[in-house]
Amino acid sequence: MYETALPAPLHDALLALLGPAGFLTQATDTSPYCTDWRALYHGRCAAVLRPATTEECAKAVALCHAHGVPMVPQGGNTSMVGGATPDGSGRAVVVSTTRMRQVIAIEHADLTMTVEAGVTLKAAQDAAAAEGLLFPLSISSEGSADIGGILSTNAGGNNTVRYGNARELALGLQAVLPDGTVLDLMRRLRKDNTGYALRQLLIGAEGTLGIITRAIIQLQPAPRSRETALCAVADAKAALDLFAAFRREDPSAIQAFEFMSGVSMGLVNTLIEGASLPLAQPAPAYALVELASPRAGNSLRELMEDVLGHALETGLVSDAVLAESEAQRLDLWKLREEHAEAQKRAGASVKNDVSVPLPAIPTLIAQATAACEALIPGIRVAPFGHIGDGNIHFNLVQPEGADPEAFLAQDHAIMDTVAAIVRKLDGSFSAEHGVGQLKTYLMPSWRGGAELTTMHRIKNAIDPANLMNPGKIFPPDRGTSPRKLPPTHP
Repeated sequence: MYETALPAPLHDALLALLGPAGFLTQATDTSPYCTDWRALYHGRCAAVLRPATTEECAKAVALCHAHGVPMVPQGGNTSMVGGATPDGSGRAVVVSTTRMRQVIAIEHADLTMTVEAGVTLKAAQDAAAAEGLLFPLSISSEGSADIGGILSTNAGGNNTVRYGNARELALGLQAVLPDGTVLDLMRRLRKDNTGYALRQLLIGAEGTLGIITRAIIQLQPAPRSRETALCAVADAKAALDLFAAFRREDPSAIQAFEFMSGVSMGLVNTLIEGASLPLAQPAPAYALVELASPRAGNSLRELMEDVLGHALETGLVSDAVLAESEAQRLDLWKLREEHAEAQKRAGASVKNDVSVPLPAIPTLIAQATAACEALIPGIRVAPFGHIGDGNIHFNLVQPEGADPEAFLAQDHAIMDTVAAIVRKLDGSFSAEHGVGQLKTYLMPSWRGGAELTTMHRIKNAIDPANLMNPGKIFPPDRGTSPRKLPPTHP
């Protein structure tokens, strides 16, 4: 006998279609697909479907649709908000795209790459680099996050300030709709005014409208010169002023501009092996600046030295170090990329992925810091993130020696405290991580009225039976609440 709640006819049809490698039903095989990356949510599924082609995916979805079985699309399973985790009912199947791993084509004339959804971001970056090109999207989970999931969540990352989010990098898509219909939008056109831009509905929909199976993504010429610097600054206002100084000189040269608080950097230097602050002494805050150009030469070094030289003279920057090699550049980026891991090792943490207009960032950090410290004395306020595009990960780490579960029990109070300040500043409660199932309760107050009603109408038109990733983005029915289980670790 098989270990699944699926009807026997559906089980047999899916097994015949996908084969043993594409149809997992034993709990030991399916359990890794039922827990999110942060271990906040623990669900169950009737089976994991692993189609190897768009055609297999479409046939499998059509079978599930005919039997009324909910489907949870899943890529690399790196969601920060439980967006790819099934609920606890065990009724749904997880539809994983990880077997669709082909880089189909790279076109130099129009700088595009055609890939299947299961290609990881790192694999796409490497394929582009082998052709002397750049896939510019960069996130910390790029080794496991895949293209389908990145587009479904409209991922952002370190280089958004220059190249935009995933939405700006996608020209064409292919997707399987909730009834198994294949929607083919694979057009490498930058100009195409022929009705609604349907691909934009799928990008950022978090798998609630369909499963992306292929994509055409835009590439860039690979940088031939790059300069990276870590700067010590007094606060977020100084970091923003430094960003403005670089932007005045040459906005096209800025590839990344990241902010790190002194508290968060202190955790990295204390808890991450091999991390070392290459400055004379710790600072209240830091900015990581990266300039890049497809042109060879030393113009970027001159630009970096000119801007930083003036900033040091005026006191805007108290200290700075420039990478003199690729190894040193990677060391500087390690100081930025290890913030999430350092906070995890420091204990339980509550993550707020928020965005506000650039001028409001200093106010956000100051007011949210004061409010959270008043809410929980001893809390460690550890913001960092993509200050160049207004996205701050305003993370809060438990007080030293506090009980992790007791701290996490206050997560909604902490999130609401930060969100109230973000709202006053005309920001968003989710900048790049999405809504998933963690933040559905915020949707009515933030996106209610005509906006949420229109989203419901689109969802109902494409997926009237609510079979595609149910429980994500949209708030639960009145009288119910999101199913959140205690995490197994902070």
